[in-house]
Amino acid sequence: MSIGSVLSIASGGLANINTQFALISQNVANAATPSYAVEVSTQQALTADGIGMGVHTGAATRQIDQALQASVTQQNATVTGLQTTQTALQAIDSVLGTPGAGSDLGSLLGNLQTAFSTLLTNPGNQTQQSAVVSSASTLAQGINSLSAAYTAQRQAAQDDLGSAVSTLNSALATIGQISNQIVALKPTNQSTADLENQRDAAVQTLSQLLNVKTVELPNGDLSVFTASGLTLPTRDGANPFAIASASTPPGSAYPAGGLPGITLDGSDVTSQMAGGQIGADITLRDTTLPTDRAELDEFAQGLSSRFAAQGLTLFTDPSGNVPAGGGTPAQAGYIGYAATIQVNPAVTANPSLVRDGTNAIAGSAAGASAFTPNPSGGPAGFTDLIARIVTYTFGSQVQSGVAQPALNTNGLGASGNLTAPFGASGAALSDFVTNLVASQAQQSAATTSNLTTEQALQTSLNAKVSAVSGVNMDTEMSLMLSLQNAYSANARVIAAVQSMFAQLLQAVQ
Repeated sequence: MSIGSVLSIASGGLANINTQFALISQNVANAATPSYAVEVSTQQALTADGIGMGVHTGAATRQIDQALQASVTQQNATVTGLQTTQTALQAIDSVLGTPGAGSDLGSLLGNLQTAFSTLLTNPGNQTQQSAVVSSASTLAQGINSLSAAYTAQRQAAQDDLGSAVSTLNSALATIGQISNQIVALKPTNQSTADLENQRDAAVQTLSQLLNVKTVELPNGDLSVFTASGLTLPTRDGANPFAIASASTPPGSAYPAGGLPGITLDGSDVTSQMAGGQIGADITLRDTTLPTDRAELDEFAQGLSSRFAAQGLTLFTDPSGNVPAGGGTPAQAGYIGYAATIQVNPAVTANPSLVRDGTNAIAGSAAGASAFTPNPSGGPAGFTDLIARIVTYTFGSQVQSGVAQPALNTNGLGASGNLTAPFGASGAALSDFVTNLVASQAQQSAATTSNLTTEQALQTSLNAKVSAVSGVNMDTEMSLMLSLQNAYSANARVIAAVQSMFAQLLQAVQ
C-alpha cells in the first residue's frame, strides 16, 4: 500500500469522525426536544481485493420504531380529546354542585318542598309565604345558572373549533413544506433525518387535533389520513379546512339549526373529523352539552307544569306563561326554557297566592282533580292548594291512583335526536332531578377516570419510544470517547506520513 493511500484512508477516517462528532453535538443539543429521534451515522468499510481502503460516510438516519410512533400518535388524540372534554364537564360540575351540599338542584327542590310543608302548618303566615317564594326563586336561579353554564361551554367548544381548524391548516402546511424538501433531497443521497424530525413534530401537533394515521412513501413523501379514511391535504394551498364562527343559543343545532360544519375545500366533512381536540369539541357542541341542556329544559317544564296542574302557576317564562308540552319534536315548545324560567311575576307581587292558588282546575280522570282557588277574603287557613302541592306536585301521582305524566328522556332537543342516559320516568320530580344530576356528574367522573388511564398509557408509550429513539447521554458520551481515541489514531497516522514525506524530501535534496 502506498503512502498516498495510507494518507487518504486516515484523512477519510478523520472526516468520518468529524461527521459523527457533529451528530453527537446535535443529539445532545436536542435531548429535551419533543419528537426528536436520535440520529446515527451510516458508514461502510471500503475494501479492494480484501485490503482495507478506508470508510465511506453515508447519510445520517433516525433510530425509530414506526409501530411505536404510530401508537403514540393515536394515543395523543385520545388523551387530548379527553382533556378537552374534561375541561368542559368540570366547568359544568362547578355549577351542578355536590348532591346534598345545598346548592345542587336536588337540594334546592327539597328546600322548596320543605317550605311548602312548613307553610301547611300555618297557611296564613306571611313570612312563610314569602319563604316559599324565596325558595322558588332560588331554585329558578339555580336552573338558570346551570343552563348558562351549558351555553358557555357549548360556545367555548364552537370557538375552540375555529382555533383548532386554524392550527390544523398550519400543521398540514408545515408537513407539506417539509415533505417537499425531503422529496427533493432523497435522490441526492443527502441526509433527511433533521427534516424528518421536524415533520414528526408537526405530525405530533396534528395528532392532538385529530385521530390520524400516516404512511411514508418510498420517495420520502408523507400521506396523512383520518381514522375514517379522509385524506388530509398537505399541498392544496392555504387553509383547505374552514369553519364559520357562530353563536350557540338554545335551539341552535348542527347541521340544520344554524351551527356550521367543518368543510374541506367547501365540502362538509364534520362526520369524518373524529378524535383529538376537534372530535371532542364536535361531540361537546352537538351531543353532550345539548343533551344535558335538554334534560334541564325537561325538568324546568315538568316542574312548571306540575305546579300549574294543581292550581298554582308558580314558575313561568318572562311573559308569565308555562310553555306547553306535546310538540313535535317533544320539546318544540320549550327549547331553552331553563334559561328563562322564573317565579311567576304575579306570585312575586302577591306571595299569598302560594296559599290561595292562581288558577282553577276543572279536573279529569287522567289528570289532576278539580280545584277552586281560595277567593279574595277567603279563610287565612286555606290548605287545599298547599296539600295538593305537597302530596301531588312533589309526588309520583297527579291525583290519588293516577300516575304523573312521564317526563321525556327520548326525542329531546331542537331536532328531537337526543336521548338522556337514564330511563323515562313518571315518578316524582326529585327522582328525575336525581337522575339528571347523577348522570351528568357520572359523565364527568368517567371522563376524568378514563383520562387518568389513558395518560398512564401515553406515559408508558412515550417511555418506550424514548428508550428506542431518545437521546441517551451515556451512549453519546461513550461514543464520543471512542471517537476521540479513533481521532488520535488517525492523527498519528497522518503525522507519521508527514514525517516520512519530510524525510523523503530531505533525501532527495
